[in-house]
Amino acid sequence: MNSVLGHHHISMMTKDAEENNRFYNEVLGLRRLKVTVNQDDPSMYHIFFGDKKGTPGTELTFFEMPNIGQTHKGTNAITKIGLLVKDEAALSYWQQRFDEYGVEYGSIKQFAGRRGLPFADPDGLHLVLQVADQVDGNYLPWEDSAVPLEHQIISMGTVELTAKRLDKLEKTLIELFDYKKVAGGDNQRLYRPKNGSHEGEILTVYKDGPREKQGRGSVHHLAINVRNDDELEFWHERVTKRGFRSTGVIDSHFFKSMYFRESNGIMFEIATLDGPGMTEDEANKSLGNHLDLPPFLEEKRTQIEEDLIKLSFIE
Repeated sequence: MNSVLGHHHISMMTKDAEENNRFYNEVLGLRRLKVTVNQDDPSMYHIFFGDKKGTPGTELTFFEMPNIGQTHKGTNAITKIGLLVKDEAALSYWQQRFDEYGVEYGSIKQFAGRRGLPFADPDGLHLVLQVADQVDGNYLPWEDSAVPLEHQIISMGTVELTAKRLDKLEKTLIELFDYKKVAGGDNQRLYRPKNGSHEGEILTVYKDGPREKQGRGSVHHLAINVRNDDELEFWHERVTKRGFRSTGVIDSHFFKSMYFRESNGIMFEIATLDGPGMTEDEANKSLGNHLDLPPFLEEKRTQIEEDLIKLSFIE
């Protein structure tokens, strides 16, 4: 059966890859899985963080754009990312860790029905640590993380989408993707994949006003999971029959996917679980320590490396 399984990854824009790496790798304790490039613009780094092996649903990815300006907050955007932790004790641990590293954070409060600790990254991206309902078996803790195993971030949690037209967004989630609404009313609504778990939740929030102007700390797109190439073709046909403009299926080497914008202009990617993934083509100990290029860009490696700013964590 063709079904959306949950989150695959989420991609953001950062101004400074060095600062971004210090925060996500050293402070949050996520593994730097891969340093590659934007395949449409190889002069731009694309950096991936996640669990030990880059399990889909754990990955946060960033495009480095040194000349990017500030985000002008608004509506019709992806505005907050939940990150799951095991229990309430983890929230206390993270408060202490944030104090140690000078990370600003808010009071513990409910987010999408769970206790959460809100904070922001150096680019101003809004995140919240959420207490998980349960810990699924797919998460692979990273033994070399600076964060103790019992307090590590497990995976992506609830992703917040802010929009003017919630009904249009709801039709995309329910009628197109077969999500189910599990809570909410006129101004906030919570959805899960029909056959998925709390790790694939989407929270939609009504907000009027101007559209967000993207900048540093903005979310570029949310990627959701399907199993394989055949299912991706099914979803491509379903998206285009509904009148959305699709990029068509793209082979990024690491997985295959397609992109489209729903009626409010929020970008979704539909990505496959099949494929080499983020870790298959590198020795386990060397993950994220050198510039990794897909095969179709290898012949341009010399020029690509010359065009990129050298990063301290790249060998």
